[in-house]
Amino acid sequence: MRQNQWRSRPRGGPLDPVLASWLREPGSLTARCQRHCQHFRVRLLRYGKGRALADEGLHLNTSRPPAWVREVVLACDGVPVIFAHTTLSTASRGRLSRWLSRLGSHSLGSLLFSHPGFSRGDIEFICLDRRHPLYQRAAATGATADRLWARRSLHRLGGQAVLVTEVFLPAIGLLGA
Repeated sequence: MRQNQWRSRPRGGPLDPVLASWLREPGSLTARCQRHCQHFRVRLLRYGKGRALADEGLHLNTSRPPAWVREVVLACDGVPVIFAHTTLSTASRGRLSRWLSRLGSHSLGSLLFSHPGFSRGDIEFICLDRRHPLYQRAAATGATADRLWARRSLHRLGGQAVLVTEVFLPAIGLLGA
């Protein structure tokens, strides 16, 4: 997997306007989902020690560091709309490590956008195909397509940084812009 596939703008042909608005959302996807559905739910799929993906290491300052990996599905009215993959280096210690370990099925986005100490880096985009590990993990939720769009950004709190990647599942289009 090449490490330079993530881009500062979505590339790869015309985007559906609804999907484009979700990809470019500057605020919390959790809050936006909650505005578009009656029953919002975060389903925890995985949390534990693992390895950062090959293309995540650059943000975490090493090639493939040991990391805390958290994966969830955001669902609106029972339908999965976003697969989220979060990586935090195990080398760093602090509030963020403790908070992440205690989140369970609560939204990380709610924390990132409500706590005044966080700063967010630039958003990067990629169009995933079946070969990418994030595509494979997102497809395990039952939502598949030829390609899945994703975005990621680095959120910093003090000396810690968490890389949050959001993969947009096909049903996101049902929520509207």
